[in-house]
Amino acid sequence: MKFQANVDNKRAYTVAFVLILISISIVLISLNTGSLKITPLKVVQTLFGYGDYKSSLVLVEYRMPRILITMLGGIGLGISGAILQGLSRNPLADPGILGLHAGASFGLILFVTYYHSFDGHAAILIPLFTFLGGFLTAFIIIILAYDRAKGLLPIRLILTGIAVSAGFSAATLFLSLRLDEETYTFASRWLVGNVWGRDWIHVLALFPWILILAPFAWSQFRTLNVLALGDDVAAGLGTSVQRQRLLMLATAVGLSCASVAMVGGIGFIGLVAPHLARRLVGPMYQHSLPVAGLIGMVILVIADTVGRSIFQPNAIPAGVIVAAIGAPYFLYLLAKTK
Repeated sequence: MKFQANVDNKRAYTVAFVLILISISIVLISLNTGSLKITPLKVVQTLFGYGDYKSSLVLVEYRMPRILITMLGGIGLGISGAILQGLSRNPLADPGILGLHAGASFGLILFVTYYHSFDGHAAILIPLFTFLGGFLTAFIIIILAYDRAKGLLPIRLILTGIAVSAGFSAATLFLSLRLDEETYTFASRWLVGNVWGRDWIHVLALFPWILILAPFAWSQFRTLNVLALGDDVAAGLGTSVQRQRLLMLATAVGLSCASVAMVGGIGFIGLVAPHLARRLVGPMYQHSLPVAGLIGMVILVIADTVGRSIFQPNAIPAGVIVAAIGAPYFLYLLAKTK
């Protein structure tokens, strides 16, 4: 048993190291893409403070904040999806399918409707509004999925989430039609997964959520491992099943809604990343959670880089690129799931 644990740990470290190397390579490529080409050597020189004024301005003020946003957002969506699949014990669950993105969209529309601003220091409030929207959605889903005799039933989470998502999507569409042209353009692009966070203030708005919630989620890996065994087994091992499930659900809501606040309504990352993580390092959450976050980061950075570089001058939202990859994979999983 100890030998197998050492093998699993070594494999997880190897996979994580490879993903980090891939991430660094993609980031360097992403820093070099755009209307102004900057050679990899000059990128490295600029990052170490030896670049010229133009390179420093483009990299530090424009490209680096956006790349950091996609990295943080990908980590949040990947970990959130892994948590939700564990809580629901359903491999097809993700924040979008459970309705959290619909609630986050509703929160964002409320924000832009009454604040009429999504730049500057007002951007710090956006993750809060999307979190409140996602939390409201999760609260309604919990109320509807709760059984007095058996508690919170995982199978009901999916079905209820789909229904609640439809209701919040309709409300979001109704409110978006009442916006002025500029705000509606922003909202519509956000809804299809356009990475709009491009300034350091947006990085500041998202970073604390990921910094606090991602390590906390990993610290609860024993709880997630036990919950994956089933409610009866978890209760027999002394776990407060309903309380821990609600706590982890709130963590997943925070990670997902804060992430989509800055990267847009991007789906499928929370579905694909946990699956790939389990295939690479196994089902134990001490391994799969961080790897799912790294995979989500890699997917989102690649999608955003491809969308804004290959299709110039008309950039394609990262959500469209992710959906083009994630939708076939979802159908593949659906066909394999019994």
